[in-house]
Amino acid sequence: MNSHFQISDREFRVTDIGTRTIIAVRITEKEKADPSWLNGPPYAIAELVFDEDDFEAIEPVPVD
Repeated sequence: MNSHFQISDREFRVTDIGTRTIIAVRITEKEKADPSWLNGPPYAIAELVFDEDDFEAIEPVPVD
């Protein structure tokens, strides 16, 4: 999966999609400078779970 989304000013990369959840890792300047942090699974950084209550705040981000 290579989908990205944004919540407020924070960017995330999708690692898994469930029926009512999205699992993602946050992308900061550290991960942009060294993309090996985004190799996985397993990931070297924490994965976050977003459920259907969070979906309204999610804004898709085009991937270059």
